[in-house]
Amino acid sequence: MTEIPKSMDAVEHYLRAEAGLGRNFDMIFRPLQIGRRNAALFFYNGFAKDLVLTPILQRLSQVEHEQLLPHVLDKLFHTYVPSIQIEYVTEFELVLEKVMAGASALFIEQERKALVMDTRQYPMRTPEEPSNEKVVRGSRDGFVETLLTNVALVRRRLRDRKMICSVYKIGERTNIDVALSYIEGLADVNLVATLEQSLRNLRTYDLPLTDKQLEEQLTGARWSLFPSVRYSERPDVICSHLLEGHVVIFVDTSPSVMILPATYFHHLQHAEEYRNTPLVGTYLRWVRYIGVFASLFLLPVWFLFAMHPELLPEQLSFIGPREKGSLPLLVQFLIAEIGIDMMRMAAIHTPTPLATAMGLIAAILIGEIAVKVGLFVPEVILYVAIAAIGTFATPSYELSLANRMIRLLLLFAVALFGLPGLIVTLLVLFVLAARHAPFGTPFLSPLVPFNAKKLMRILVRLPFKRR
Repeated sequence: MTEIPKSMDAVEHYLRAEAGLGRNFDMIFRPLQIGRRNAALFFYNGFAKDLVLTPILQRLSQVEHEQLLPHVLDKLFHTYVPSIQIEYVTEFELVLEKVMAGASALFIEQERKALVMDTRQYPMRTPEEPSNEKVVRGSRDGFVETLLTNVALVRRRLRDRKMICSVYKIGERTNIDVALSYIEGLADVNLVATLEQSLRNLRTYDLPLTDKQLEEQLTGARWSLFPSVRYSERPDVICSHLLEGHVVIFVDTSPSVMILPATYFHHLQHAEEYRNTPLVGTYLRWVRYIGVFASLFLLPVWFLFAMHPELLPEQLSFIGPREKGSLPLLVQFLIAEIGIDMMRMAAIHTPTPLATAMGLIAAILIGEIAVKVGLFVPEVILYVAIAAIGTFATPSYELSLANRMIRLLLLFAVALFGLPGLIVTLLVLFVLAARHAPFGTPFLSPLVPFNAKKLMRILVRLPFKRR
């Protein structure tokens, strides 16, 4: 660690050599005169908050030399710097780290310490409702890209003195703030200790994509088909999981918060179920379950019956294509699946005024005309559309992508091996899901291992109990 030099010229020389002072247009080194002492204020212009810095400069410019004696820094710290958050820093590298995070540093000649003040004001958007977790009833605020704001949104709802929120610095170059939060007495102490140790010992060069890269670093399940954590952008959802004993991880610059541990059934929960009566909430939950089930198995089962109509009972003989298309059914499914993914990506990248036109093009060209020219049979379009609706009804985006990959695997298994292929592939996927235990929690819990009481809470939205 480099000590802070006593000379302002040495301080400026160090900043020019190590921080790029003079080459960065937004880096400010403001010389000052404080009670006959040379001083300097160092900050980034984009982070500086004028309403805080201006009163500080006005106050310092009026300080007389005799008012600072006998200990200059102590007098400034306790009396003349009107900042709420202020601290002594003795290492130059730590000063740079805090300034790059948005703080301002005050150097005083002949002093080996700097005063670091929290004067930051990050560029941020308003806490709007997240587009992928909307509800009919409920709050309309969501997380933003600022860590402090996100933590404040949770603390506004969860005023529990046992709530702990500790911060870690991750990434040698990005140096991102990561906050681990839980409620003492509710969270698993072993899980908390494991995560704290992992965050302290995590060594990575950079973390520009924040939470997703951090998830891969923490879980190690980088090639797993199943998601290891759940993400949410709603403060009320995070509060509910904290009260259930979960641990959450905030990452600065990300509007998504990680929830862990998370099972398969956690990915199927949605706040809308709890904004209605238990009966209506249970109905909505089962509609969602049916949609997820259809997104997984509707296409493979229909494909199996279309290839092997002898497996159908007489009452279901109407299932299957009435006419043949120009392409094999498997190719039609693959083209349709890829087409839906292309439309989804196009919808993300298409400007809002053109989104309606893009939807019309997709509906007319890919749907109607493709059937008329014989590229697709009508049943393929129908069942692919139902499966796509079930995919979009899945609350967790990560789980919906995993279900799409499972659907494709089942289609290939049916095409290659028929009914035995479907059964064997389902068994293999079930075993893999049962063995998947991120952070020590079985992914299929409470189904595997079986817990009837917890499973009932998943199948039925029970009324809230008085405590």
